[in-house]
Amino acid sequence: MQPIIGIDFGTTNSVVTALGADGTVRVLRRATEEVFRSILCFWRDGAGHLRHAAGASGITAYLEDPLEARLILSMKSYLAQKSFQETRILGRPYGLEALVGLFLRELLSPFATELAGARVIVGRPVRFVGETADDALGQRRLIAGFAAAGLADVQVELEPAAAGHRFAASLTEPATVLVADFGGGTSDFSLLRFEPGPPVRVIPLGHAGVGVAGDAFDFRIIDHVVSPLLGKGGSYTVMGTELPIPPGWYGSFARWHLLSLMRAPRTLRDIADVARNAAEPARLHHLIRLIEDEVGYEMYRAISGVKAALSRAAQARLQFRHADFVLDAEVTRTDFEAWIAPELKQISAAVDAALADAALASGQVDRVFLTGGTSLVPAVRGLFEQRFGQARVVAGGEFVSVAEGLALMGRG
Repeated sequence: MQPIIGIDFGTTNSVVTALGADGTVRVLRRATEEVFRSILCFWRDGAGHLRHAAGASGITAYLEDPLEARLILSMKSYLAQKSFQETRILGRPYGLEALVGLFLRELLSPFATELAGARVIVGRPVRFVGETADDALGQRRLIAGFAAAGLADVQVELEPAAAGHRFAASLTEPATVLVADFGGGTSDFSLLRFEPGPPVRVIPLGHAGVGVAGDAFDFRIIDHVVSPLLGKGGSYTVMGTELPIPPGWYGSFARWHLLSLMRAPRTLRDIADVARNAAEPARLHHLIRLIEDEVGYEMYRAISGVKAALSRAAQARLQFRHADFVLDAEVTRTDFEAWIAPELKQISAAVDAALADAALASGQVDRVFLTGGTSLVPAVRGLFEQRFGQARVVAGGEFVSVAEGLALMGRG
């Protein structure tokens, strides 16, 4: 049997799986890791040569010298954005497809034996990230990124449908299933009809998606807790006129994949100019320092930790320190759920769209399968339990179900 490989290239994490001759799927591990962080780091070595690393190695390289390294996060979030053509990294231009290809080569480098002659199935969201996202462009760039990594012939499947195939393995009777796949950048929904077989039959009924998920929830925490301490909502004075500090800076600061772009000299000069006439200049000086010192990853860890803690407890403490900037704040689940209400509304609307696409009512859905890290957020799970009933909602395989399902889809 031709080897079959499933690859889930995610906004935050990536996973590779292989389908065995006996029909079982295994995650291809790097050492003991099932998931591989979707991160690239660039730096210059002692001889001045440009080097790069990905995943945990990239994080280590960055933490060794954050001032001189360039950390690239959330590459997948750019795929459908026409405005992003290339970026300069330590003086060298890189197109998006080239960056994705570099990352994928690092991800797949230990699995050359498994990939030899394999049929490769890769996932894509129903809707890519961005208000002006071009989904066709996103898929073309995704395929081009795999080609740049040496995989010129890949089969593309929708990520929630892949998660549904994984879930189908647990079914013993026919069922109509809503699969909700929550990634770092997108929330995707598929309605599928499963016939256990043999052979197992999976009939797609309808799909929908929205470009918000875990990263958007992180944004809300930063926007409400961190950014006000860095000048958001403040004012500065020009020729006797009081003006608001530009809010656009904080929109970029609170989004991981945009933060590194703020390190541009012009942006830093603009912030410094405003700080000279600001009511609270120290806050803007903190903002400049955090941008210059490339602390995005450390802050990312702190925010993600609080978000995870709020899935288990009614409150959590957000603590972060860099130079003379000190953050120590209590975040409650009640506040967090109020902050993410706009995203929850968008998710709910996408579920409506999936049901409409399938011409089904909520009562015609037998099971709901939630997967992805954001499915652990109580307010997200509660949205589905309220609509479909607690007994019909299950979750699992939060980080590997899509990759496992992609491999299963390869067998036809």
